[in-house]
Amino acid sequence: MSDSYQRNNHLDTGAIPITAAHPTAARQYQNLSETGTSQKRSKTPIPGPLKVLILAAFVIALGFGLIAPVLPRYAASFNVGVQAASAVVSMFAATRLLFAPASGKLVARWGERPIYMAGLIIVALGSLGVAISWNYPVLMAFRALGGIGSVMFTVSAMGLLVRYSPAHLRGKISGYYATAFLLGNILGPVVGSLMVGLGMRLPFVIYAVALLIACILVFFYLKEAQYAGSIPPKTQPELSLKNAWKFTNFRAGLGTNFAIGWAALGLRVALMPLAAVALLASYHHGENYDPNNGGIVLAGLAMAFYAGGNAITQNISGRFSDKHGRRNLIFYGLLLAGVSTILVGVSGSPMLFIIFSITTGVGTGVLGPSLQAAIADIVGNERSGGTVLATYQMFADLGQIIGPLLAGWIADHWGYNWAFGVSGALLLVMMLGWLPWRSPRFPKDLAEKGYTGR
Repeated sequence: MSDSYQRNNHLDTGAIPITAAHPTAARQYQNLSETGTSQKRSKTPIPGPLKVLILAAFVIALGFGLIAPVLPRYAASFNVGVQAASAVVSMFAATRLLFAPASGKLVARWGERPIYMAGLIIVALGSLGVAISWNYPVLMAFRALGGIGSVMFTVSAMGLLVRYSPAHLRGKISGYYATAFLLGNILGPVVGSLMVGLGMRLPFVIYAVALLIACILVFFYLKEAQYAGSIPPKTQPELSLKNAWKFTNFRAGLGTNFAIGWAALGLRVALMPLAAVALLASYHHGENYDPNNGGIVLAGLAMAFYAGGNAITQNISGRFSDKHGRRNLIFYGLLLAGVSTILVGVSGSPMLFIIFSITTGVGTGVLGPSLQAAIADIVGNERSGGTVLATYQMFADLGQIIGPLLAGWIADHWGYNWAFGVSGALLLVMMLGWLPWRSPRFPKDLAEKGYTGR
């Protein structure tokens, strides 16, 4: 390949061309070409730094699980209405979305590890601020601060996973990481329920402590010296958003992440409890039955079984993705999740409501690790992907903000069946970007190096 061709077709920003002068960067292409093949590999242990990240994810999620059930009630204790109490959740998501581009630039400038720790500390300070808030505006201000720190450590964590994950283990590691977060979110509310009598401020203090513990773990066990075999973070070529856009998988990944934010994150949390109440009111029509209390129980069971199906599937699908490719699992995961979401909306009984919630969780568990691994494949171990990963995360946050609002409007005008139906249809539309029989597009220089994009 000629030097002029390399200059015109390399994927970095142009500051550090990927040529023979940078052999470690060139090795990334070999990693990409190996991804998704069915070749037999020796059993590679999960790198130590990734174990630290997975443990930190569990600690963070456990702390977040403590505050999630308490937060709206705590906000309402400042003598505000339901809408204002709900706004504490929207404020967090909104500042995450607004600060995502800046967080990507910070990662590109300083590296993942420092920004990860800074993000944890900022969220810890925000949580402590929430605990000592003396009025509603102060509470909202500290929630906004927490959103800024949250997107910082989220984007950094994605970058660290990309950097440390061998190409043939990315799906498996993504599954472990997601499962750690999921288990923390499941166990957190259980622990929090045992602390009800201790007041509503204490969980926020405990969450701050959990974040600081995670920060300490990263500080001592995730040293810069452990970046073996890759370019040091501050000297890495950065993958620009313009170059990432050349990948079919990246464009499809943005849309899919938006749909997941809408349907799997936003819709499930915002409309599931309300839909459960409506279902029970219809199911027990004419009987002496209070659907409100039963609706809370039904929604809790449905969400718990969703999480269980998701957690069990994540690890299995992650391993399968590493052996057989990303696109197949994302396609069929979207198919199952989309159809199941539609069926949740038309469930005629509590049992069907729970069953289709489980299959929705299984569907998102099938596609989740492969989706994250597909984005990691594009960035590779040898480049900084701060801006690219921040953009990817923004689409999920945007879906989580827009989805519940539009789905709620649809439910008010046409019913919950239409709200779940439109949300499921969105997931099905995103399948078009992952057709298994379609050859994805990517830059020509990667094709010449054997990358298949699958």
